[in-house]
Amino acid sequence: MMLELGEPFATLWQGRDVFAEVDRLEGETYRALEGRRTFRTLVNGEGFFIKVHKGVGWGEILKNLASLRMPVIGARNEWQALTRLSAQGVTVPVPVAFGVRGNNPAQQESFIITRELTPVIDLDVLTHQWLEQPVSAVVRRRLIHRVASMTRDMHAAGINHRDCYLCHFLLVGDVATAMEDGFAGTHLIDLHRARYRQPVPARWRIKDISGLYFSSLHMKLSRADIFRFLRTYYARPLREVLATAGPELARIERKAQRTLRHHLKHHAGSAP
Repeated sequence: MMLELGEPFATLWQGRDVFAEVDRLEGETYRALEGRRTFRTLVNGEGFFIKVHKGVGWGEILKNLASLRMPVIGARNEWQALTRLSAQGVTVPVPVAFGVRGNNPAQQESFIITRELTPVIDLDVLTHQWLEQPVSAVVRRRLIHRVASMTRDMHAAGINHRDCYLCHFLLVGDVATAMEDGFAGTHLIDLHRARYRQPVPARWRIKDISGLYFSSLHMKLSRADIFRFLRTYYARPLREVLATAGPELARIERKAQRTLRHHLKHHAGSAP
């Protein structure tokens, strides 16, 4: 068993069965899948989000492995990603508590608790609003710079997201203020599938960047917008990026287009 408890849980659950205490928590369910539930609860008047993993079973593990996908068997991935990214200065939800018990990966139980972020809007929703209420080029550039910087720093920390879309960048606070301060309140969320390897293999960097590109197609990015992202992400002059990263950029484009075709096939009439 492994436990990491911050306040207020370290005091509230001292000497108690922590997993039983987690099971007693109640609140609004945001997502419920087989073996995993995400819900919001209040403790001493403060909001927290809890993800509880109850074991996925060997069937799910083998199905993922057969598809060459790494199965998510608990909350450890997210805990490690949050703590590593926070240490590297990437803005993420504050991890407060984590626990895991059981050696059998198919039956392992775990949980993670983070502080609630509020008020929030995800960048996918925000940028779709801009289609009806356009913002200045300066504001668009600030957002692109912020997302590119966060993605660069995430990869520099050895983390790849695996679900890197605009909807997983959460803006906390007042939108008008964010437009002026460079979207400093943007947080990276939903890291339960994240993996740590240093350095991040090119394949997984490409997957993350192509996911961002796909999820931003509705923004009708200009060439200047794309070049700004590349300069920021690679932290090199654009001429050097285009000269040295050409094959990688082509792979990003192809991957994004494949994702778009898959999206259109399974969500007919729905724009990304």
